[in-house]
Amino acid sequence: MFTGLVQTTGTIFRAEDVGSGRRILIKSYKLPQAVSVGDSIAVNGCCLTVVEIADEMLTFEAGPETLSCTTCSGWNADNRVNLECSLCVGDPLGGHFVTGHIDGVGELHLREDDQEWSICSFRVPNALTTQMISKGSISVDGVSLTLVEVQSEHFTVQLIPHTLTHTNLGDLSPGGKVNIETDILAKYVQKSIRSER
Repeated sequence: MFTGLVQTTGTIFRAEDVGSGRRILIKSYKLPQAVSVGDSIAVNGCCLTVVEIADEMLTFEAGPETLSCTTCSGWNADNRVNLECSLCVGDPLGGHFVTGHIDGVGELHLREDDQEWSICSFRVPNALTTQMISKGSISVDGVSLTLVEVQSEHFTVQLIPHTLTHTNLGDLSPGGKVNIETDILAKYVQKSIRSER
């Protein structure tokens, strides 16, 4: 479980296909706590397990299911990724509950910069927007954001200067792909309503 408050960013050193999966090496990370093999880290919002640590390099493995529904298959060397360690009991919850289980991939189709702020609109499948509501929460590449506007196949968020500087969302341009995780509470509500019909 995560909060969607990105702790740092890292850089993809190498991403290589291994059988039906992918091995991903990330360097230049400065997480605020010690990391051990077996720990779960949200990488661009995707919960991945640390399988190896060497110097300032973390290694992860992504399986076929992860590759099919996230942006992991498109990660390349020098890409910047958002990183967050999993929650521990007693940690402050400043964002919202994020599981690290990606629901789908979105695409930035409009970005309007207003001095140090940005308004971004993302295209997503309608199945995802049915789990969104204006002023609700959304995770975009692992960043907890507040939804401004929700339409049938897109949503809008406003990015503050801190988010643009301290996460990889500041690097995005139209056409860029992002991992999307809707609010887990919305999923339970939707499931409950459908079960009563």
